[in-house]
Amino acid sequence: MAALEPAIAVTAAATSSSSCLRNFSHSALTPKAGNFVCQAQPTPERSLILDKQSSLYNVIYLSQQGELLDKTGFSSRIGNGGLSEKASLLQAKEDCYDGVIIDPHSLPINMEEFVASLRLSLSHWKVQGKRGVWLQLPSRLAEYVPVVVKEGFQYHHAEPQYIMMTHWIPDSPCTLPPNASHQVGIGAFVMNENREVLAVQEKNGPLRGSGVWKMPTGLINQGEDLCCGAVREVKEETGVETEFLQVVSFRHGHHVSFSKSDLYFTCVLRPLSCNIILQDNEIEAAKWIPLQEFQSQSFFRESNARQKMLELCVACFDGEYTGFKARKLHSSSLAQPTQYFFHQ
Repeated sequence: MAALEPAIAVTAAATSSSSCLRNFSHSALTPKAGNFVCQAQPTPERSLILDKQSSLYNVIYLSQQGELLDKTGFSSRIGNGGLSEKASLLQAKEDCYDGVIIDPHSLPINMEEFVASLRLSLSHWKVQGKRGVWLQLPSRLAEYVPVVVKEGFQYHHAEPQYIMMTHWIPDSPCTLPPNASHQVGIGAFVMNENREVLAVQEKNGPLRGSGVWKMPTGLINQGEDLCCGAVREVKEETGVETEFLQVVSFRHGHHVSFSKSDLYFTCVLRPLSCNIILQDNEIEAAKWIPLQEFQSQSFFRESNARQKMLELCVACFDGEYTGFKARKLHSSSLAQPTQYFFHQ
């Protein structure tokens, strides 16, 4: 995309020798409220011409025009070619932290118009004292990303349908929350009345080909309750229906996946069925294994953490240990009831 040409030239009307002036133009017709503001530099001919590389800096309202020019001793004239006449403020809503969230569905589909509108909007929000700006770019507008980066935005996170970018307006440390820092995983301990543990061998992953029998594990989906995720993982990997009972332990680790942290919850579930239906794409084998055989594996014996985790699971099954039970309660900060875990 070609650089935007300056939209205004500022000519000396007196003897002022100001090194720069912030002025404005809306179109090639007449200045209006909420006009663009650019930085101008002096020339040997005692004129001030906008730097083509300068960015829009601020917003000067029409009522301030006369006072501004009187103080600086300069008058303005409109130059040729320049910022899009279609530029307008981007549609956005305010958040409760003095920031703005740009509406991704109303973004201009013309890049030049988008850039001009983005610059105008940033200038407007700066005058309003806004702080953080959130811009969600849908994948169909992926070509806007380099332009947005040049305007001072940073990557925040990405989803299959969009990339989220942020900009911090004030000259102060940015306090916008970072991208999600954790992934949440579960391990599901399922034991029947015969004291047989539901165990699986991985077809993929770090234990592939090791011969280790382990409990079903997996990651919680976005928007999924921990209890539901544990039941789902057991069903997906083995076909066994279960009922969530308790969380018996959890681990907090760091630098696990792409430098993210990890929360891993060990859950105890009650089996409601016994027939195994293998998940062929992820699981090599699944079966009910006697508890003693399951415990005797070096995978557990040689790891104090795994050994302790398994001891707590068995103690919970035997009624000798109480973990955390889940209850859904209403929260003043959330629209829907949410899960709370209590030790009773």
